[in-house]
Amino acid sequence: MDFDFTKEQLMFKQEVVRFAKKEIVPRVQEHDLKGEFDFESFRKLGEFGILGLHFPEELGGGGADVITTVLAGEALGEAGVDGGLTLAYGAHTFLCADTIFRHGTEAQKQKYIPKLASGEWIGCMGLTEPNAGSDVASMTTSAEKKGDKYVLNGNKMFITNGPIADVAVVYAKTQPELQHAGISSFIVNKGTKGFSAGPPLIKMGVRTSHTSELIFQDCEIPAENLLGKEGDGFLMAMQTVEWDRSALLAPFVGSATYLLKKCTQYAKGRVQFGRPIAQFQAIKHKLADIRIFGEAARSLVYRIAWCKDQGRPLNHLEAAIAKLYVGDWSMAPTFDAVLIHGGYGYCHEYDVERIFRDSRLAPIGGGTSDIQKMIISKLI
Repeated sequence: MDFDFTKEQLMFKQEVVRFAKKEIVPRVQEHDLKGEFDFESFRKLGEFGILGLHFPEELGGGGADVITTVLAGEALGEAGVDGGLTLAYGAHTFLCADTIFRHGTEAQKQKYIPKLASGEWIGCMGLTEPNAGSDVASMTTSAEKKGDKYVLNGNKMFITNGPIADVAVVYAKTQPELQHAGISSFIVNKGTKGFSAGPPLIKMGVRTSHTSELIFQDCEIPAENLLGKEGDGFLMAMQTVEWDRSALLAPFVGSATYLLKKCTQYAKGRVQFGRPIAQFQAIKHKLADIRIFGEAARSLVYRIAWCKDQGRPLNHLEAAIAKLYVGDWSMAPTFDAVLIHGGYGYCHEYDVERIFRDSRLAPIGGGTSDIQKMIISKLI
């Protein structure tokens, strides 16, 4: 495994950092405080090419490899982009658009990928339900084929981009008796009769990411909106894990670099008892811990990305370890960052307060830490 990035990759990463600092970061605090999705920033991600970075150029993408795509996510975190926008980007690009790209027909790809890659359309994925989170097989949303249509009934919950999505990749049971093997995947367009989204949920963190329920009441979609074959849905959902354990974790890696810079600057400038607090051992240890987390997380995430670029089958043990480590341990550096800033760290004016709240989602979303431990223990 080669740990060196190419000169072009490093230059691209710095371009993303500069772009994000100039075009996105100045509005982060305002939108986070109001709990608003920043449509302008999302469109700018599309214009810059980040939303479709790994898609082929003929579909409006950048033709980049996985490592470069992950670098872009890390760069957004390093620049100080909020977790809400990076989460919305991840759900849009990797959970929705990439599923269509991997499993869609040529007609489906041509119809959806260019508009999703540009940011003209926003995508989401409907998998989790009010009573079916980690236990995917217990989902109750159904899809019954009637002639040249499928009729969907059920509810999805905690869907990132749900209230604002133009396109949803939705998982439903076509053969309930088969459990996992009876799950299929469908493309559902905004405005389809019988399809609606609930109001945005008010969340502790990632507040600029709009999350809601999706509701299907006798929702009729053309049979051609089936992705792949009936029964392929569970495997499709599991394949998104490859992105979830690399590109979707990358902003946390970048955020650790951002936190370390902010905390170091503050610790050097904050004087107590006649000297900068950076000279106190307790503060030094906290700064060291933040750096250690960043280095370890980066190695785990890029190993998954490198294997994906090499065409290797996903190692579910390594993937679970990466998700667990970044999910659980990203909370410790954000907690220390608040402590280093003292009372200021508890105020919205300082970014560490927002990053602390955003990190609370990491052990929950995309597979809880308890589920990762279950996977790890089972595989060993």
